[in-house]
Amino acid sequence: MKGLTKELVLGLSQRKKEPVWVRNLRLSGLKAWGKLEMPKWAPDISELKLDEIETYVKPEMEMVSSWEEVPNEIRKTFDELGIPEAEKEGLAGVGAQYDSETIYHNLKREVEKQGVVYLPIEEALRDKKYAKIVKEHFMKLVLPDEHKFAALHAAVFSGGSFIYVPPFTEVEVPLQSYYRLNAPGAGQFEHTLIIVDEGANLHFIEGCSAPKYNVANLHAGAVEIFVNKNAHMKFSTVESWSKNMYNLNTKRAIVEEGGEIEWVTGSFGSKVTMLYPMTILAGTGAKCEYTGVTFAGKGQIIDNGAKVVHAAPNTCSTINTKSLSRDDGVSISRTLANILPGAVGAKAFIDCKSLILNGGAKAEAMPEVRVGEMDAEAAHEASVGKISEEALYYLMSRGLSEEKARTLIVRGFTSEISKELPVEYAMEMNNLIRMEMEGTA
Repeated sequence: MKGLTKELVLGLSQRKKEPVWVRNLRLSGLKAWGKLEMPKWAPDISELKLDEIETYVKPEMEMVSSWEEVPNEIRKTFDELGIPEAEKEGLAGVGAQYDSETIYHNLKREVEKQGVVYLPIEEALRDKKYAKIVKEHFMKLVLPDEHKFAALHAAVFSGGSFIYVPPFTEVEVPLQSYYRLNAPGAGQFEHTLIIVDEGANLHFIEGCSAPKYNVANLHAGAVEIFVNKNAHMKFSTVESWSKNMYNLNTKRAIVEEGGEIEWVTGSFGSKVTMLYPMTILAGTGAKCEYTGVTFAGKGQIIDNGAKVVHAAPNTCSTINTKSLSRDDGVSISRTLANILPGAVGAKAFIDCKSLILNGGAKAEAMPEVRVGEMDAEAAHEASVGKISEEALYYLMSRGLSEEKARTLIVRGFTSEISKELPVEYAMEMNNLIRMEMEGTA
């Protein structure tokens, strides 16, 4: 289904057997889409022909909870990504989405016995057991009329997960969702809704990938995270999109009193990325820590960063970004710390570091701090540099080739991020860096 029309939106809602309030939300997104303009400050995305994007691609199968029931062709794709092995070795639950639908979902029985809920989002929207809590939270942080692509997402969202962790529940091993956009010229619009109740603890891992085609693909998903009093949430992402992808995702979290959220992000691939996870520190003593690395290669623009709003006393945030660029790639670190009036004792720190790997590449750091409270602390620093010739010479004098020496320096530059990831994801990120580094010498 191409383009965006009322008939398409209503047909999608009917296909998914949604309640009336969800259908109306889709229609509000469609209405906002028609009124909102493309962001004027953003990178050029004029090559993305939105009227030609397939907004819904249905896999030729229904969702299953046994990996053996997944068709061989699709299973082979995810096998190559290591999804079933990761599930066996150390995950509490796995969801896998192929194009526009979740095709596999499974939660370990011992985690289910703890009262943890991990469902495809459409199932949660229809299930009377969860209808109230889902309706209270769904698209309350990412609003349908917030910006052009939030409106598009509201109108055609499909797939994604709903996670609820009960009070004082420790999910000791991570949950994971993996999104694979396999159809050429298509869009993927999954919605992830996570609620971590009082005193609970969760680590959620998100992985994204797509094969390369000669036509543009679009990713405009949304993530909403609610971290309640004294709860802890860690959200890890490794995105390895192909370089025909426009990655225009929206992620947002709200953290209540004594709660904490950690964002760990590795962003690779895509033609254009615009992604700025935002955290609202709404309760006294709430904390946010963001750690991210991006790599912009030939023909890529990676516009990435994070935003934090301090809306309560004694809140604390740290934003730490590392960006790399090579050839004619453009890396932009766009960050914001906003301390509102009344956020007494708030502390915010931003550190943006950029490394240019060879001639022609560009890097920009745009840290912004807004302080509306006199009794608060805020600081930022930004640096842009090149690989040290002295460091290269030293490593090459110890027998390394120039390419291997450069790769080793880059891996050291990004080590803060890789050490925060589970082993299999750290290995994936290091392999992505190694592939991106080929030919930089």
